[in-house]
Amino acid sequence: MYQFHKRLGALFSTSLFLFAPFAQSADYPERPITMIVPFSAGGPSDNAARSLAEALRQNMSQTILVENRGGAGGTIGISYAANAAPDGYTILQMHAGFTTAPSLYKKPGYDAKNSFDPIGLVLDVPMTLIARSDFPANNIQELVDYVKAHPDDVTIGNAGIGSAAHLCGIMLSRAIGVDILNIPYKGTGPAMNDLLGKQIDLMCDQTTNTTQHILAHTVKAYAVTSPQRMPALPELPTMTEAGFKDFEVGIWVGLWAPKGTPAPILDKLVASLQAATVDTAFTERMKSMGATVLVDDANPEALSAKVDQELVKWAELFRKAGVEPQ
Repeated sequence: MYQFHKRLGALFSTSLFLFAPFAQSADYPERPITMIVPFSAGGPSDNAARSLAEALRQNMSQTILVENRGGAGGTIGISYAANAAPDGYTILQMHAGFTTAPSLYKKPGYDAKNSFDPIGLVLDVPMTLIARSDFPANNIQELVDYVKAHPDDVTIGNAGIGSAAHLCGIMLSRAIGVDILNIPYKGTGPAMNDLLGKQIDLMCDQTTNTTQHILAHTVKAYAVTSPQRMPALPELPTMTEAGFKDFEVGIWVGLWAPKGTPAPILDKLVASLQAATVDTAFTERMKSMGATVLVDDANPEALSAKVDQELVKWAELFRKAGVEPQ
């Protein structure tokens, strides 16, 4: 009889253990969720994340806390998120740099295909080529002429190796034929501060960080990197119109959870993201910044396919450019 009760007790304990994750999933979220942004506050990723956090909160009835962990082109924050508990209380918002870092760093600190569970794509964001307000060049051709005439003097800020701003800078250098001096920061927020303070000359950054400055004329703007002109900045030509063939850089933004997050929790996160992408306040805010909300791609399958495609694309681009992993 004792053995029977012992086995029954063990079976009951095992049942509770197996049931616990499902019970937790049913009650999720019971406390605030932390969204890791791998760049400093005030930059384009941070601006988008704070708007997204508010839209997610509306659906999840729980606070979404944005935590900035900048450095090393975003890999510090990504690695932190990859090692967080897979319980749905830590998620990651990151842009295309998620798929460039594996080709730029020997040890990026995460596996782009195996360290995370995808939630979905969020945004597509064009970039703008801008300069400090007193930079001598007044249009794109004057910019090219100035850089060629002063190859050792011009600087361009970015958010670190592998960041979107860094990638755009590489493409600009290749297009002009001059290795412009790159100045890395922990995010384009600090880089923008130095551009406004006239400590650096150029930036190539997302419209979510530059549009307001362009409209306020606190920086000089030369072109956008999208295939078509932006409604928010209709006077700016595209890089293609300015004579740069195939110079198109669209920065996508995605949302992930650490690998092993329970399926019921992932389902809630996906549903909340999809609700956020049709939230009027969020979509209008992103539109005013020149970003496109990817309503149809706010799902794990679309983000997974995007990662697979982009890993191959950037690895090939860096190989042709002779860029070696650090």
